[in-house]
Amino acid sequence: MRKPTIVTALAALITISGTANAEDHNSAEPAQPKLVVAISVDQFSADLFAEYRSSFTDGLKRLANGVVFPSGYQSHAATETCPGHSTIMTGVHSGRAGIIANNWIDQSIEREDKTVYCAEDERIAGTSFGDITAATQGDFVASAWHLLVPTLGERLKKISPKSRNVAVAGKDRAALMMGGHDVDEIYWWQGKGFSTLKGRKIMPAVARLNEVIGAKIDKARPAFEIPASCSAHSAKIMHGEGKSVGEYAFERPDGAASIYRGSPDFDRSIIAAATAVINDMKLGQGEATDVISVGLSATDYIGHAFGTEGLEMCIQMGELDRSLGDFFDILDAQEIDYVVMLTADHGGLDLPERMSQQGVPTAQRIDPDLNAKTIGKKVAAGLNIPGDKPVLYADGPFGDYYVSLELSEEQREQVKDSAIALIAAHDQVEMVLDRDDIASIEIPRGSPEGWTLAERARASFNPDRSGDFIVLLKKGITPIATTQRGYVSTHGSPWDYDRRVPILFWREGIQHFEQPLSVMTVDIAPTLGALIGVEITADQTDGQCLDIDGGPANSCE
Repeated sequence: MRKPTIVTALAALITISGTANAEDHNSAEPAQPKLVVAISVDQFSADLFAEYRSSFTDGLKRLANGVVFPSGYQSHAATETCPGHSTIMTGVHSGRAGIIANNWIDQSIEREDKTVYCAEDERIAGTSFGDITAATQGDFVASAWHLLVPTLGERLKKISPKSRNVAVAGKDRAALMMGGHDVDEIYWWQGKGFSTLKGRKIMPAVARLNEVIGAKIDKARPAFEIPASCSAHSAKIMHGEGKSVGEYAFERPDGAASIYRGSPDFDRSIIAAATAVINDMKLGQGEATDVISVGLSATDYIGHAFGTEGLEMCIQMGELDRSLGDFFDILDAQEIDYVVMLTADHGGLDLPERMSQQGVPTAQRIDPDLNAKTIGKKVAAGLNIPGDKPVLYADGPFGDYYVSLELSEEQREQVKDSAIALIAAHDQVEMVLDRDDIASIEIPRGSPEGWTLAERARASFNPDRSGDFIVLLKKGITPIATTQRGYVSTHGSPWDYDRRVPILFWREGIQHFEQPLSVMTVDIAPTLGALIGVEITADQTDGQCLDIDGGPANSCE
């Protein structure tokens, strides 16, 4: 079990000036905040937080002066956007939430495209998600249908009907996984403005913001000013066919709206949308506590397009700091009693070309032949299985692999055994895990940094959605074979550079405390729930509630 000092330390979270202090907080219970602001910064690793922490002067500095957990963990193996966001406001591991990956395979669905997107409702006839990395993501209906558990905002609404549950994000999967099914308002970026659930109207404040964004997004934008502290990060790194990263300051020519997401301006638009919703709905100003989840996505798009260690990320960290500072200033000016939690859905790995220059011998791009299609053909040929239909399915080179259901049971076992042996022998593969072996493992407890790879995979596992076997790559392997489509680096591994994220709490008058021991993102919902009077019992969470002296009772016991 994790050390009890973690729980005790979080008592600082509710020691608010004017209501309690270190001497008398056992005798005074602070008022519940009127607004919970839960922020996820996509791909904001613990490494990034540590690297740039000393340079923060605004919003992130404020948070760093609150309650700080520099070693938070997205403890599961499938460190992707949808699974990560599914843990933050539910308090359960991604497998239990039903979100095993961004995409998975469901051979039973009645459409040619068997790939299911975590934030779609594939039950709707005529829909198809297509390719998540493409500019057009197919004709699908965004939905939280796949999320199997309630979020904190949904739990709050059940016991407090006057409370509002809102989500705003740069990605539909971020908004839906943090907001859940029962949301009063929900928005995410789509094309050149913010969209919402099918059948709902966009509120006037967001519609006006869309008009403002639409009027400027296609216009040229000068480069950001390069801070002196970022000059050391500026260095050309060649990759692909004569392309480079490391020197870009986000200037845009006319007509370049398609690259808007990969710039600090994108986070400012998301914060502007969140602010518009807060102002229009008067969140935090009513009788009951409200919840708004905010998913900031620019860091992820920048990390994918330029890596985590160049000029581009340095500029982004400074702009993220300023954008958050402006956001908090707006809330301060409205005299809202709010509590902020900030974390990330996953970390990230820098592009291998720069890592190689820095002397990291394990940094490689993945073998383009390590994929379900190529492996499946080899297996079928070796087993003399006739026909040209695939025998293996997967969404990518790592993660869940599925054996075709059109084969006989005997053939399926042969294909699985042969494929596992072939993939496990590859020098870029760390481990291949059979689903039966994963299912037999108890849900891990205790400090997540000590979990085995199989235990990490277990936290992502769902018996109804996970594959027949799961492929885990070795450290330093980037699962992108080429950079022709604009992505040079990524995440998704079971390694700590993808799992470790900061977890930060702040409220006016909070006493600064830093806890170096590991915690998990599944601890966030129980923590906030205890603060606002939402009981999340031990059987409803994989996390840890707070034993807070002078505050709400510990709902885990």
